Amino acid sequence: EVRLVESGGGLVQTGGSLRLSCAASEFIFDNYHIGWFRQAPGKEREGIACITRGNGTQFYADSVKGRFTVSKENAKNTAYLQMDSLTPEDTAVYYCAAERWLAWGIFDRWGDYWGQGAQVTVSP
Repeated sequence: EVRLVESGGGLVQTGGSLRLSCAASEFIFDNYHIGWFRQAPGKEREGIACITRGNGTQFYADSVKGRFTVSKENAKNTAYLQMDSLTPEDTAVYYCAAERWLAWGIFDRWGDYWGQGAQVTVSP
């Protein structure tokens, strides 16, 4: 059974930082891109960051560019989303996902496997 296990959500004040983790199997990390999505109440799911398999090329949505950093640690089979300079507009449930074939950007079909989600709340 393929599982992506997220951790690290929580409550933080404006301007603060959080780091989300996404743990998966070695097979996933060797063969899949890892993406991060978020969904705020009443809004559509937004693809915000991706780190590719292999060379680890990173992609960011404009909404998070310069504030969020995606990385992975292959020895631990874990991907991270470092979130800095958080604002209340970043409040959402954050999901990691693993995708084997589709390029980043085809969001309506992206993600063969999904994490359980982590709530991030940023207070004013």
